[in-house]
Amino acid sequence: MSDQTARGASSHAPNRLVRIAAIALCVMTVTGCSTVRGWFGNSEKANAKALSEPAPLTDITETLSVSRLWSANAGKGEGRLGVRQSPAVADGRVYVAAIKGGVRAFDLQTGASLWRYDSDLRLSGGPGVGEGLVVAGSLDGEVVALDAATGAERWTAKVSNEVIAAPAIGQGVVLVRSNDGRVTAFDVASGERRWFWVRELPSLTVRGNDAPVLGPGFVFVGNDDGTIAALSLSDGRTLWEQAVAQPDGRTELERMSDVDGTPVLDEAVLFASSYRHRTMALEGPSGRPLWVSEHGGANRPGLSPQRVVVTDANGTVWALDKFSGTAAWQQPALARRNLTGAAIQGDYAVVGDLDGYLHWMRLDDGEFVARERAGRDPIRGALVVADGVLVVQNVDGNVTAWRLAQ
Repeated sequence: MSDQTARGASSHAPNRLVRIAAIALCVMTVTGCSTVRGWFGNSEKANAKALSEPAPLTDITETLSVSRLWSANAGKGEGRLGVRQSPAVADGRVYVAAIKGGVRAFDLQTGASLWRYDSDLRLSGGPGVGEGLVVAGSLDGEVVALDAATGAERWTAKVSNEVIAAPAIGQGVVLVRSNDGRVTAFDVASGERRWFWVRELPSLTVRGNDAPVLGPGFVFVGNDDGTIAALSLSDGRTLWEQAVAQPDGRTELERMSDVDGTPVLDEAVLFASSYRHRTMALEGPSGRPLWVSEHGGANRPGLSPQRVVVTDANGTVWALDKFSGTAAWQQPALARRNLTGAAIQGDYAVVGDLDGYLHWMRLDDGEFVARERAGRDPIRGALVVADGVLVVQNVDGNVTAWRLAQ
């Protein structure tokens, strides 16, 4: 036998052993080897399943009366696109956009239809409202601006990527955030582009963006790398940048730290929450951190006079002291129910979940006081409260309005 033949025979021997071992393992599996089966007992499977499924809802003692004011349909909803569509409310009107169905306006108190803008655009981002305009963006990067009073088209524009965030409107500009990390400023009257700003995206991010936030001469943007940036409203220059959470870990999944929920500006203080279970209060003009809490998530924080209420990726609702960040209470009973961010309605925090339920909790102690179902489809977008009315849009495009009993 030649050396070459000997080397070849030797190199194939381990492969034959691997094949034999694989065949033996297959035989053991087919014949039902009790040792292999015992590695994964029924109790372990049941425990693993329980830990991955949404927590079942338990009975609560309802001490708050909640009434449904009205319901309406916005058109074909987002379904499984994950764009988290939500309504916008201004001047007693509710504005909603749909993937198929255009933009519609309803009376906040009665749900009466005020106008309807039909379009073939797949409107996924928005709407945003301000300065007499309603603006929405599409999955194909189109932007349409409508007259808020009549629904008449005022102007259209184009951006570089899909828009799944509501535009921000004010101080003479319309700010549109596209899903490639770019913020584009358009003139509110003409739709002419004024400037754009680009942020490089991490390799892996949470699906979703929320609106930029306007301050006097500023626009604040929550980024997918866990930072907040303050831009000059006049030209888009970066004025300051602050990390809410640091991306760390061995894998891209572990490093996800998105600030996806719209930060909330309260006078001169900006509150932002990150996917990495972190919430921060910052000075708006300077970006100086005021406090940091190790509780939070990718959704928009809810603000009351004394509390900042956040939901985390595990489904726990946290109430933080607004002035120190100290945890006042936590409500863990909604684990793995894919909660929305919290909205504040009166003396209560309310969140939506994957089965279309709305859950009201006392701001004082986090105890459940009411539960209602807006429909059987998930609620993913931000909940909106205006003039005491809670407005909710689910993934099927249904819109409902709720009021607390007096």
